[in-house]
Amino acid sequence: MAEREQRRDRGERKGDDRRDRAEETPEFADRLVAINRVSKTVKGGKRFGFAALVVVGDQRGRVGFGKGKAKEVPEAIRKATEQAKRQLIRVPLKDARTLHHDMEGRHGAGKVVMRAAVAGTGIIAGGPMRAVFEMLGLQDVVAKSIGSQNPYNMIRATIDGLTKETSPRQVAARRGKKVAEILKKPETAEAVEA
Repeated sequence: MAEREQRRDRGERKGDDRRDRAEETPEFADRLVAINRVSKTVKGGKRFGFAALVVVGDQRGRVGFGKGKAKEVPEAIRKATEQAKRQLIRVPLKDARTLHHDMEGRHGAGKVVMRAAVAGTGIIAGGPMRAVFEMLGLQDVVAKSIGSQNPYNMIRATIDGLTKETSPRQVAARRGKKVAEILKKPETAEAVEA
């Protein structure tokens, strides 16, 4: 009780220490993917508002997306960025440049296919998916969107696929084995006979 009174005297609130921690976190890069102008017809005419879709990431394996609506574009972008920072997911990367394995992601009518690629391939992906991969820090990936071209559904499908990504370390921990056992190549028939 005394601590609360001391905070009130200093003009602080309970959530302030959380805000301080958020400011200490590494700097995030953000990418505006889509902005929609929406109108509401009222008695005196039309009122315009804006909806923004933003992807945020640290380019080292964390990414998130958010959407914000407001009367002005900068305010909508700010709201979307804040929401994206609250919804970050961590994705294990192979050699800090590509995915560990191929995967699919789905959301509604949106379906995306993502494949790991060799060094030097670059990001081969369209619009919203490219933004997610760049903010995630992927350098080599091949991706294709099948189905919905709606940027909201494409990003949600991409995030859905990325949440399914598992590293050899996670698989080994789940099976109670060592990473070397998981990555060991099966012996060929000739090697067994010799």
